[in-house]
Amino acid sequence: MDSTTTPRASRRGIHWPRALAFLARERQSFIERNPASAALAEQASEHLLFGVPLHWMSDWGTPFALHVCQASGAQVTTVDSHRLVDFCLGDTGAMFGHSPAPVAAALVRQATRGFTTMLATADAAAVGALLAERFGLPMWQFAMSATDANRYIVRWIRAATGRQKMLVFNGCYHGTIEDVFVDLVDGQPVQRGSLLGQVHDLTEHTVVVEFNDLVALEAALKSGDVACVLAEPVMTNIGMVLPEPGFWAEAQALIRRHGTLLVMDETHTISTGPGGYARAHGIQPDALVLGKPVGGGVPCAVYGMSADLAARAVKAKHDAPPGHSGIGTTLTGNMLAMAAMRATLSEVMTPAAYDYMLALAERLAAGLRTVIASHDLPWCVTQVGARTEFQFCPTPPKSGSEADGVLDGELEHLIHLGLLNRGVMITPFHNMMLVCPQTTTDDVAQLIGALDEVLAQITTA
Repeated sequence: MDSTTTPRASRRGIHWPRALAFLARERQSFIERNPASAALAEQASEHLLFGVPLHWMSDWGTPFALHVCQASGAQVTTVDSHRLVDFCLGDTGAMFGHSPAPVAAALVRQATRGFTTMLATADAAAVGALLAERFGLPMWQFAMSATDANRYIVRWIRAATGRQKMLVFNGCYHGTIEDVFVDLVDGQPVQRGSLLGQVHDLTEHTVVVEFNDLVALEAALKSGDVACVLAEPVMTNIGMVLPEPGFWAEAQALIRRHGTLLVMDETHTISTGPGGYARAHGIQPDALVLGKPVGGGVPCAVYGMSADLAARAVKAKHDAPPGHSGIGTTLTGNMLAMAAMRATLSEVMTPAAYDYMLALAERLAAGLRTVIASHDLPWCVTQVGARTEFQFCPTPPKSGSEADGVLDGELEHLIHLGLLNRGVMITPFHNMMLVCPQTTTDDVAQLIGALDEVLAQITTA
């Protein structure tokens, strides 16, 4: 960062020279307080690309990668013995707290009985029944991640419908399924430039329109060659974009009218309630995907289908020549994952847990609005159940393009580093926070107080 950066709308009310001076102090503080992390980061750089197991782990805006030694409930403990209140929660993977006791117990029991066999266990039928009851779709399959689940359901739907194209909303995120990395640039679909190693043109089979734009959605579906619309009911990964009133009711009607199927990716919006956003708001998808939190943080994912889609998928498989379907991996549905999902669905993702989380998230959102207003910043707060976010604009964005326009990575990292140094961790991508069943009112107060301290040092007031 430097003080010559062009002023942006996101920085109204921010005194940028003061912010840069604050950043320098916070970086030095981080370095001084985390010598063990520094040593491990240097050691890891000898054999790990970017010095971390996954290059995303270097996106926190810290001088070097923060290393942790323990995570429990709503806290993580760093290798330098700092306890951090965790509102990131593994970017939703630990949405119900780190190492939930029922899941930990189920894993301990299963660990002495086998990890993976490529065979079904009693847990499989139980999990299928729990999913059908919770989400209202009768048939289910499993994957190792939401990325895989999205990839597999799109493949099943293409096979079932005979159509090749899919439609996504601009700025969407559905893991790293290649098909979705198409953006609207000046109204035209463009393959995302950051996508590495891509060899075929994604725009041939991916249609992209703006979220909340019913006119564009209908125009894109009129050709009759779109197999499915893959969507989050609320966009979450470009900053939150809420559906306009009535959007999904009209969108569903358009989708059905043109013979297209609707896939809801609830991996992030499961924060809404026990049955996700779709069930809470009367959306009836043909298929549903749920990833990281469904196993309490154990790598696994699920995808469900309507009875009609399931019958068509089975027929497509039966009609296909013998050989690999391109769907599934050897570890899919393994014994550990099934045990974790059964425990999570039956004992962790309970109505009581949601009641607590949603009430606490309301308290967090109210506190954020108060502290933002106290510093005269033109920012808004958006909330989807237990998921809360502040955005650098006065009103919530209505499309991916609007949300992208107010992102400010420099300002985000500056704020996030200040919060880390004050014992609070939020998601490194935009400004998202989750509360879990172990988050306390004191934790929320600590976050609000830390943000107040940070803003006091970077604003013009």
